[in-house]
Amino acid sequence: MTDPLVSAAIQVRENAHAPFSHFKVGAAVQDDAGRIHTGCNVENATYGLTVCAERVAIFKAVSEGARRFARVAVAADTEVLTPPCGACRQILWEFCGDVEIVLSNLAGKTETINLGALFPRAFDASFL
Repeated sequence: MTDPLVSAAIQVRENAHAPFSHFKVGAAVQDDAGRIHTGCNVENATYGLTVCAERVAIFKAVSEGARRFARVAVAADTEVLTPPCGACRQILWEFCGDVEIVLSNLAGKTETINLGALFPRAFDASFL
């Protein structure tokens, strides 16, 4: 049986706007009510203004009223599973905490890891 969260990440990956890198990524976040919110990477010619799939998914979910999250899935077309970048890890930590992250590729390979293992000693509001 396919995980609906992973399926959503794989499906939304097709909407990515990646004319420069051609590296399409999809992400899906499940909120505490079970709703799935998706995002894909959106590139810009200046690269610095590019937004990753994970941040799009979180920001979209927040804009739709979600505030608590249970799981995140990230999908890319790579043999070695692609984890979130550092900026995305920071956003995920602030909005999700030590959430379960499911990494996946188009061949059906998956790996589940908690964000704390990917982002040890994270900076958050507790330091302010």
